Amino acid sequence: MSQRDEEYGERLDEAYWEVNAAASRLISYGCGISAKHLSDRRLRMQFNRELAYYARRVMDDVYERRITPEQGLERIQAEKKSLYSQATRIFTQLGGMAGGASQFAEGLVSCIGSLGSTCVIHGAPLIMHGGNNLYENARGLYEGRTDVVGPVREFYQDAAKSLGYSERDGNLAYYTADLFLSGRALWRKVPRRDAWRLYRYMDADKERKIRQLGKGGLGVEASTSGMTIKQWVDEYRK
Repeated sequence: MSQRDEEYGERLDEAYWEVNAAASRLISYGCGISAKHLSDRRLRMQFNRELAYYARRVMDDVYERRITPEQGLERIQAEKKSLYSQATRIFTQLGGMAGGASQFAEGLVSCIGSLGSTCVIHGAPLIMHGGNNLYENARGLYEGRTDVVGPVREFYQDAAKSLGYSERDGNLAYYTADLFLSGRALWRKVPRRDAWRLYRYMDADKERKIRQLGKGGLGVEASTSGMTIKQWVDEYRK
């Protein structure tokens, strides 16, 4: 008889080992999340250790019959669901920050490159939306929240309420405008990389902005637009 068999004796039943297997899957899942989101080795090891301690406590509680195997499985599943929710939030907010930075930079380039001629109708809205997305996602990431509302979104909400609509309608308008601005920025014509003119570029010297993006840039744009669409759908279903 092995040392483990002697330790658990008659408690080596199917229900206990089901909890054991679920705990092992939780630890493995947590290690994958920490490897993806925690670049600091010390923090990653601390997170993995605390998660392993939690799983072990649940197993001990089941073994000592302080809780039933079913309750142990519920606790482990709840912890895994919480980790998934947090990982999704972090991924979404990091993507939102990347998209906001891209919008802000595109708006700034548009204002500077056109000497202000397209700033009001194109550059400034991109700068405002990009800055707001950066603020909401950066603060939400830092504070562990998903309900941060920036000043630009507040403007949309207040405008919707003043017209007799709801805060939800203001959020929908914000997401719609965000998608429109990002799409227009990708579709507008910009000078080709190899084009050169002393005074003014001709139409033949320009191409769609989307053609100048590499795979990485297209991936970021597609990912952030996809997340915005999901937020729109989630808001619509409320």
